[in-house]
Amino acid sequence: MTETDRGRLAALGGFATTAVLLVLTVVAFLTNALRPLGWQGGEYAYSFVWIALGSAIAGLAVRVAAPAPWRSAGKGMAIAGTAGVVVVITLIVAFIWAWSSFSG
Repeated sequence: MTETDRGRLAALGGFATTAVLLVLTVVAFLTNALRPLGWQGGEYAYSFVWIALGSAIAGLAVRVAAPAPWRSAGKGMAIAGTAGVVVVITLIVAFIWAWSSFSG
């Protein structure tokens, strides 16, 4: 396995870790999986936002501070975290638009 292959695999691993956490959060929300623990919609939303923000920030930190193979993992985490943040911003904008359109 070459250094380039290791970097790509690490980037995929960093991206997949964050993406799986975000998808599992959405699936848990849709199935109400954590209701026995008292979770409602807000807790799932907070979890999604914090996973997205945390992954974007941690990915950038790893990208800057870590040795070579981990930099690629940080890049993958940062990309997936940024995608999650974009989803959150898009949902907020859609909610505000819908609220203002249907208010009267």
